[in-house]
Amino acid sequence: MNKFRFLTAGESHGKCLTAIIEGMPAGVAIDVEFINNELKRRQQGYGRGARMQIETDTVEITSGVRFGKTIGSPITLVVKNRDFESWQKVMSVAPEDITDEKRFSTYRPGHADYAGSVKYQQSDLRNILERSSARKTAIEVAVGAVAKLLLKELGIEGCSKVLQIGSACCPDKFKDEVDIMRGKGNTVGGRFVVTYRGLPVGLGSHVHWDRGIDGKLAQAVMSIPAVKVVEIGTNPLGFTGCDYHDEMFVENGEITRKTNHAGGIEGGMTNGEEVVIYGVMKPIPTMRTPLKTVDADTMEETEAHFERSDVCAVEACSVVAEARAAWVFADEILLKYGGDSLEELKRNYSAT
Repeated sequence: MNKFRFLTAGESHGKCLTAIIEGMPAGVAIDVEFINNELKRRQQGYGRGARMQIETDTVEITSGVRFGKTIGSPITLVVKNRDFESWQKVMSVAPEDITDEKRFSTYRPGHADYAGSVKYQQSDLRNILERSSARKTAIEVAVGAVAKLLLKELGIEGCSKVLQIGSACCPDKFKDEVDIMRGKGNTVGGRFVVTYRGLPVGLGSHVHWDRGIDGKLAQAVMSIPAVKVVEIGTNPLGFTGCDYHDEMFVENGEITRKTNHAGGIEGGMTNGEEVVIYGVMKPIPTMRTPLKTVDADTMEETEAHFERSDVCAVEACSVVAEARAAWVFADEILLKYGGDSLEELKRNYSAT
């Protein structure tokens, strides 16, 4: 069961991306500029492609907010695709506009093309590309920004940081790594970390396998396009039990710890420490130097279809992961403390 629920829709080159959020308490101040800044953060990072030069993502709120505050009804967010002007016929909903323009049938290894075309019986792989594209994460970041505004009301804040690009672990070398890959017509992935502080003890649960908050966070981050590894806290490999687990002490009448190898989660529940989530993004599979593949129409071997792409998007990925973690925490807060208004939620929250 979820309290903070949302549904998104929209394609990469469609008219817009849309989200409907349900469960947000009334009385939460919605700062549109904050949401737009989060969208801007997602568009940044060295190694981004031509799409970022076209789009300047901003949100339009069409329901659920009045005079700057939520009113308890579903919130609708819209992020327009500026590039749609060049794709209106290709992405038309009208049957009389059917066209082979921009159609492609060559599978791209590493993308959803092959499995998606088999699953949905689509011969034009654009019908898979459009929704499987990471472009859809723009509206997800907008939803995450709304969740963050709720969390801020309770003193909970998060941040993210890129730790590694390819073989480079020093920020001073990140651009060099991207430039090398760009020169080769190649792409590069990397590692990032998301940290949230101010969370209460007891979000999540140990009583059922699907209620552990570490599992929910792992699913939220792992399902970001191109993420292949998720870790909570310090990787335990190479540690003994005595070295790894976070000992507990009493300081000024409160329990404290000197380490946080568990990443703020024990037994599927937050333990009051910072929650630390690591993710690894694979190299983007759309490359100027194409991989060998198969044409779905002819079943002949060929080279993969290329559509404009980033060389590196790890920084953007970290922002998306930060947003997705915010959804999980907002949902868990509302499940545990409840409240149809912010005032009621704060009252319940402060009582524990």
